Amino acid sequence: MCGSLRSRLLFTYLLVSGLVLVLVVASLVFLMLRTPYTNRIVYQRLDDLVGRIAYMEWEGLSESRVDMIQTAVERLDEKLQVRILILDPGHQVLADSRLEEGAPQPGFMREKGNGNQPLQGEFRDTTNKRWLWVAAPLDHGRTIVLASLRTVLRSLLVLAKELIVPLLETALVALFASVLLAWITSRWVTAPLDNMVEASKDVAAGNYDRDISLDGPEEVRSLAIAFNNMAHRVKASQQMERDFVANVSHELKTPLTSIKGFSQAILDGAVDNVAAREHAARVIYDEANRLHRLVEDLLDLAKIDSRQIEFGRKPVNLGLLVRNVIEKLSLRAAEKGIDITDRLPELPIIIGDGDRLAQVLTNLCDNAIQHTPEGKTVCVHGETEGNWVSIHVDDSGPGIPPSELSRIFERFYQIDKARKHGKGQGSGLGLAISREIVRAHDGRL
Repeated sequence: MCGSLRSRLLFTYLLVSGLVLVLVVASLVFLMLRTPYTNRIVYQRLDDLVGRIAYMEWEGLSESRVDMIQTAVERLDEKLQVRILILDPGHQVLADSRLEEGAPQPGFMREKGNGNQPLQGEFRDTTNKRWLWVAAPLDHGRTIVLASLRTVLRSLLVLAKELIVPLLETALVALFASVLLAWITSRWVTAPLDNMVEASKDVAAGNYDRDISLDGPEEVRSLAIAFNNMAHRVKASQQMERDFVANVSHELKTPLTSIKGFSQAILDGAVDNVAAREHAARVIYDEANRLHRLVEDLLDLAKIDSRQIEFGRKPVNLGLLVRNVIEKLSLRAAEKGIDITDRLPELPIIIGDGDRLAQVLTNLCDNAIQHTPEGKTVCVHGETEGNWVSIHVDDSGPGIPPSELSRIFERFYQIDKARKHGKGQGSGLGLAISREIVRAHDGRL
């Protein structure tokens, strides 16, 4: 019955509206019963009746015989459905239309009515029941009293006639309006969710281009924004996965082609002198090393992604680590006619994995040496600011075009679109690995 969110919202709104209406009506009835409102209605009715009776001089009420007066009031009670008492000038009861009821307590009316202004009040009978009464003068000094029993049931009947029926009619109109409003509100809330369900089915089917419109309440709009971002990220992730597979295939194909070609030439006897055989063996060896480095880089990335690598957490002398990296690369820099130096201030001891941080600095400095022209300089310098330590590697190379800066950390991405592989040519994984290592140390690259 209430399986969908829309039906649950509609049912909840209707339940709340119904409960509120019931509470409002019950509260009004309770308050009206506690106020003189119902008494005023009874007094008004008795006042109208007693005025008409006194004006018409109802037949038999002026008779001298008590039995005839008794008969008259009983007949009048049967007609008007109200208790009627006739009092003599001394306020003694001459006739009572309801002798079976308890007699009124003596002295409940001390004064006569004056003119057309009848008296009214309340008395208790001998059975302790409460009566509301209105009195008016008759001829011969007599007084007529009309009384109505005061009970909760009677008060409810009065309210039902005068107030509850209009209240119920108003409540029905309000309930109908609540149903309409609840239906509109439930559609307003659930319509974006329905769109989200359809969009999620499209994403599950591989269609990532559908965006959810930002409609509905703030929470639903936030969910739609998160869903759209998720779909875009999944699309980008799948594109990166496809690019990754294509790049791995390309990176493996090139060295394998060289290895296969030169090894086939050796087997076929096409390499028939020592120099040629040494060249073929050198190419096979270099390409095998390149494959080995590529596989190691891929394994490193896989381990980092799956959090299988546990980074060390030991004190590291960052200044000494940088100088060791520079010293290790100084021979390669000298072979290219490049001077690699440092301008390091006194750097603090940090907590981290020294070997992995050395891997990052080696990658950055090696890239700088590779792209710096002969006779130029590579300089490593650092600074501290607050809780941060920054290391900069500056070279004198052509730099990275601004249009390429956002992609340099992509796996296998290389600025050299021609992919001219050879000695010193990287795999395109170094910066990706370096950034993951720095991130693992809560840093930024």
